This record gives sequence, C-alpha cells and structure tokens, in this order.
Amino acid sequence: MNPVLIAIACGALAVLYGIFTSQQVLRSSQGNQRMIEVAGAIQEGAAAYLKRQYTAIAIVGVIVAGLVFFFLGGLSAVGFVTGAILSGVAGFIGMNISVRSNVRTAEAARSSLQKGLTVAFRAGAITGMLVAGLALLAIAVFFWYLTGPAGYAPDAREVVTALTALALGASLVSIFARLGGGIFTKAADVGADLVGKVEAGIPEDDPRNPAVIADNVGDNVGDCAGMAADLFETYVVTVGITMVSIALALKGSPLLLPLMSLPLLIGGVCIITSIIGTYMVKLGKKESIMGALYKGFWTSTILAIPAIYLAAQYALGDLSQTVTTSTQSFPAINLVWTSFVGLAVTGLIVWITEYYTGTHYRPVQSIAKASQTGHGTNIIQGLAISLESTALPTLVIVGGVIVSFQLAGPLGVAFAASAMLALAGMVVALDAYGPVTDNAGGIAEMSGLEEDVRTRTDALDAVGNTTKAVTKGYAIGSAGLAALVLFGAYTADLKEFGAQIGVSANLDALFSLSNPYVIVGLLLGALLPYLFGAMGMTAVGRAGGAVVEEVRGQFRDNPGIMDGSVRPNYARTVDLVTKAAIREMILPSLLPVLAPIVVFFGISLVSGDRSQGLAAVGALLLGVIVSGLFVAISMTSGGGAWDNAKKYIEDGNYGGKGSEAHKAAVTGDTVGDPYKDTAGPAVNPMIKITNIVALLLLAALAAQGAGAAL
Repeated sequence: MNPVLIAIACGALAVLYGIFTSQQVLRSSQGNQRMIEVAGAIQEGAAAYLKRQYTAIAIVGVIVAGLVFFFLGGLSAVGFVTGAILSGVAGFIGMNISVRSNVRTAEAARSSLQKGLTVAFRAGAITGMLVAGLALLAIAVFFWYLTGPAGYAPDAREVVTALTALALGASLVSIFARLGGGIFTKAADVGADLVGKVEAGIPEDDPRNPAVIADNVGDNVGDCAGMAADLFETYVVTVGITMVSIALALKGSPLLLPLMSLPLLIGGVCIITSIIGTYMVKLGKKESIMGALYKGFWTSTILAIPAIYLAAQYALGDLSQTVTTSTQSFPAINLVWTSFVGLAVTGLIVWITEYYTGTHYRPVQSIAKASQTGHGTNIIQGLAISLESTALPTLVIVGGVIVSFQLAGPLGVAFAASAMLALAGMVVALDAYGPVTDNAGGIAEMSGLEEDVRTRTDALDAVGNTTKAVTKGYAIGSAGLAALVLFGAYTADLKEFGAQIGVSANLDALFSLSNPYVIVGLLLGALLPYLFGAMGMTAVGRAGGAVVEEVRGQFRDNPGIMDGSVRPNYARTVDLVTKAAIREMILPSLLPVLAPIVVFFGISLVSGDRSQGLAAVGALLLGVIVSGLFVAISMTSGGGAWDNAKKYIEDGNYGGKGSEAHKAAVTGDTVGDPYKDTAGPAVNPMIKITNIVALLLLAALAAQGAGAAL
C-alpha cells in the first residue's frame, strides 16, 4: 500500500479519536447552575475574541493569498489558503474543546483527583490529536494530490513551491494567533493580579474582580488556540520542508518518492503511539499528577522507536541500501538513527524545561528564596535563571545537530526535526491540559465550591504550569531544528536556481564573513527577535495598564462590588482586552514577513548586485535562528520559573500567601507572564516565517526570471 495513503489513514484516525473522545468529555456533568453560568461567560468571551481575531487575520490572509497567486501561481495559492484555513481550524478546535471541558473538570474534581485529571487530560488529548491529525492530513493529502491525480513529478519545482506556500499559510495564522492570544491572556492576567491580589488583597479568581473572566478567557485563546495553531504550523513547516529538502537533494533518484513519503509515514505511526499513550495517563500509588502525565508521554516516545524503524523498512525496503544525494552518500538506516536522535532531543528538552520551571528543583526555589529580601532581588534572580536556562537546551540541540549531520548530512537534521514533531499530538495534549485545569480552578472559586475541590484543582493547575512550559520548550527546540532545515533549503535553492535568479558569484565566496553585506544581514537577523519581543512586551504593558485602570474604575464607581452586593461588569473588561489585543498584534506580526523582502531589495539597490541582496537575506536567516533560539528559551523558561516561584510560596514556603515574599513573587510573576506567554512563544513562529518568506522570495525571483524583480 502507498505509504502516503497509510499516513492519510493515520491522520484520519487522529481526527476520529478526537471526535470520539470529545463525545465522552461532553457527556460529563457540568455541575450546578452557577458553574454553568461562569463557564458560559468564559465561552462567550473566547468566541467573541476569536471571531474578531480571525476577521483581522482573514483580511491580511486575502492580501497575501493574492500576492502568492500573482507571483507563484494558482497551485501555491491553494497551498497557502489550505495551510491558513487548517491552522485556524486547529486553533478554533483547541479553544472550543477547552472552554467546554473546564466546567466538567471542576465538577469531576468534586468526586476525586483522578476523575478531574481524566477529564482535563482527555480534553487536552482531543486538541493534541486533532492538531497532529489535521497537520498530517494537510501535507499528506496535498502531496498525494500533487504526485498522484495531478500527475506531477515529486521533484517538480511547482510541488516544492506549493509545499512551501502551504507552510507559509500555517505560519501566518500561527504568528497572529500566538501573539494576539498572548497579548490578550497576559494583559488580562497582569491587570487582574495587580489590582486584585496586590491592591485589593483579594484571592486569585475572586468573582469580585472585573478582570477575572477576561483572565480565564485568556488562558484559552493564548495557551489553547495559540499553542494549537503554533504546533500545527511547526508540524506542517518541519515535515513539508523536510520533503522539500529531499526533493532538492535527490532529483532523479529511484528513492525520491519513498524518501519523500517517509516523514509522512513516521508522523502517522507516531500518532498511533500517541493515542496508545493517552490511555496510560493514570495516577499511581503516590498520586503524582506529573508522574501520571509522564506515563503517557514516555509510553508514546518508547513505542515510537520500533514504530519508526518499521515505517522506514516499509517505505524504503532494504535499509542497508545507499542513499546518494548531490553532496554525499550514506546507508538508509542512518535516517532511522537520526529520527531516534530527534526523539532523544525531545526527551532531554522536556526534562531540562521541567528542571527550570518545576517547583521541586533549584531554579524555581532560588527565585522564591530571593523573594524574601524584596521585589528587586526576585527580579534579579529571575533574570539570572532565565539567562542560565538557555545553556542546557542549546547544548542538547547542538549535540543533536552534530550527530544527525554526521549520520546523514542535512537530510539527517531534517529527519531528526520531523521525528521531534511526530510526537506533537501527545505534547499538545500536555499543553492543552493546562488551561483546562486553570479555568477549572477559577470556576470552582467563582462558584463557591467546597474547599477540597479548589485544593484538587490547584494541584492539577500547578502541574499544568509546568506542562505548558515544557510544551513551549519543545516547540522552541523543534523550531530551532526546523529553522536549520529551512536555511538548508534556502542555500540549496540558491545553488540550484542561482543562474535563473541572477546570482553569478560562488556561494562560498558570497557567504564569506569578509563580505560586509553578510555581516549586515547577521546583525539585522539577530536584532529581529529582540525587536519583536520588545513589541510584544510593550503591547502587554499597554493593554495590561488599560485593564488596571478599568478594574480600579469599577471598584471606585461601584463600592458594592467588594461586599458582593453588585456584580462586576465582566463583559466590558473582556471587550476592552479583545480590542487591545487585536490592535496590538498587527504590526509585530508583519515584521518577520516584511524583513527578508526589505533586506533583499534594500541591499540589492545599495550594492547594485542582487547576489549581495540574497547573501544578506541568507545571513539574516542565520541571525534570526541563533538570536531567536536564545531569546525564546530565555523568556519561556524564565517566565515559567517566575510563575512557579510564586506558587511555591503560595504553597506555604517562605511565609506563604500575603507575606512580603509573596508580594515580591507576584511582581516577578507579573514580569514573567508576558515573557513566557506572549513574546517568548511568539518568537517560535517568527523564526520560521522569516525563513519561509525568504524561500518563497527565491521562488518568485526564479519564476519572474533574472532582472524581473529589480
């Protein structure tokens, strides 16, 4: 049977799993009328936000689709639209399941911790499997159409460009969803905490806080819809560009089609292992929630090892045969080993991220300890941990790149990245679990449920903070490898079509560090993640300040709110944050789209040589990859450590809630919130979209012919 059709069947299986499990979750009890009312307000706010966000994205998307059609043709435009629509669908599904599962998790937690965990994780698993299934279906069906009924050869230039355009569509929606959702969730969270916890002295999720519904809405549009679109995009980009790299490296080889099918088949079999893993999430004797979640993750990972080997043997036949590319030869079995390297990198990054963000380890505890001496020392130690947290993940990624490159050259790195993304279903499940439990705690608080219910939801939520941080670390690590694959595709494209584009110089000489335009590109590329992060942080600050003023105003104008006789105007606060997030997300989201184009035309005009413009763009991509990796890891791990340091104190350490250490930790968490949930995660799609735009720029120049672009 055609491996591509098997991959399509596995993608369909993931979708069926999502439908079946969603029916199980939605059959669960929603609790009492007050719980249903609170959950309904969250659902209404999340739906209103997504409607406005997707309207704004659609306007930009139509413009970009028109440009893709004009410069690259109808097939690429179809690819772009397909990627964009399915990325949006993935985000919508993630949010929709989350806001309907939170109240059911709270009700289940009234019975036992295990029941609460089961409902919350199943909700996350629905999102995870649908994201992985839709992403695999997007690439596999598109590739099957191009190489089957459409009658195109798999190494046709049109196919390569169309797959890249598919990745661009997914990336464009992802960066808007990630950044817009991040601005919303952290503006609401910061505003709610500063006025509620610090100024008014009321608990988190207190129904008297006008920003509390907006805060709960934000958990879903940021960590569910945003992360779902993010990982969908990373999956599509990584697998799609791996296939593009194979097409560029093995033109005319009899192994071309089997090798292009292999990443799809690996994704398919890993969906099956991930589905098996979801049924292993159960509490043991110690009732360790993180341990239960890890049972599922490690089951999926360990089963993936034989599954990948069998998939390679099925697709390629004899694994001892030689794969010959334009630059080297290696045994086919080496691609299996590089896939195992990708699994190892995934496991190590998960462990390292938990170390830096978990409450049981030195980094988080050191921030909590520093909080005893004030707000300033909390910030200093938090910044130190955020900087330190970049070291181990970088060493792991470096090791993974070296080993996979030694085994199979650039294709080895590509297969390692694809194997990392093959586990996206389980990893997204771990992430989407977090917002569900966070919302469940809020609903328990606002509905006045028994104290032991809030204790259970707090326990589930505390683990959720770590799983969200782990997922972000995984997304960034996989993005780093994917970006290297993208850069490899850029240089391969440049070598292949250089004469068509008007590049006359030798590539080695063109990318020499003695070339001042290369240095300019490196500096500009390294600048982009910092500038992008600054825009995201500033946006949260502005929107969060508006929330603070709104909440203060409601407390001032309606004194009855504090004694419970007057209900706050939740809807007005949600609407305020929605408008601010949509307004603030546009400009920074366009930065990575426009940067390669501006640099190419700018340097080409200044130097009078389009070769120098393309060299500067290539250097720009390297700068974005290197700088972006450090910025993203530092922000996400540092922000997660700040958050859990606050929770560590709230658990009774260093004075507990209301202590001076707790007040300092709240300040640190306020700084860390936009770090870990807005700017840091959004750097991930930003890295990839910059590379994808550069690839499509080359394709457009090649299509127009030498001299048409300037």
